[in-house]
Amino acid sequence: MPPSTARSVKSRRHAARFNDRRAPSPRWQFLRGFLKHPVMVGSIIPSSRTLIERMLKPVDWETTKLVVEYGPGVGTFTRPILEKLGDKGVLIAIDTNADFIRYLRESIPDERLVAVTGSAADVDQIVHDHGFDHADYVLSGIPFSTLPPGVGDAIGKATAKVLRPGGAFLVYQFSAKVFDFISPHFDRIDRGFEWINVPPAKLFWAWKSQSTGKGKA
Repeated sequence: MPPSTARSVKSRRHAARFNDRRAPSPRWQFLRGFLKHPVMVGSIIPSSRTLIERMLKPVDWETTKLVVEYGPGVGTFTRPILEKLGDKGVLIAIDTNADFIRYLRESIPDERLVAVTGSAADVDQIVHDHGFDHADYVLSGIPFSTLPPGVGDAIGKATAKVLRPGGAFLVYQFSAKVFDFISPHFDRIDRGFEWINVPPAKLFWAWKSQSTGKGKA
């Protein structure tokens, strides 16, 4: 190998190692997001794999075309969803934190992922802007108990509207306050609790009626 070529290869390798060192790890990005927006992130530690699997267990992946995720952060749920989602499925991740959205776009090179900076209260418009009439499932980890007045109610209403009949709103929280925001829009809400998480989390699966758009799945 000519000396000039060797120097060029060595330079590229050095640059790659330098960029790898500069690239923030998911945990560091999560911590940074928490420190910048603690009210919106809610926890300093990402969800456990046990919580993720339990939360996603009811999803019928074979028929799912669109999943929407509120507050994806660094992709703790985003990556497992993409692992389970079919090749033709789409995941729209919505976060008010532009840093998280930028991180997802740069760290997850998957064409099925659409990362959007915006509010979950605007989910209906966002879904339609990307060519869908309804979502099959909506997942949320945003802390409803700390949202500004009126926002939680708006998200609950908008989510019920955007879901297809038979779809579900999957919510994991550290407070049960979210029940007040979703119960007016879903007659059937299954509940659970997961100890294997820091902190332990309250789980909710709110189902949209097959017939009227509200009620039992």
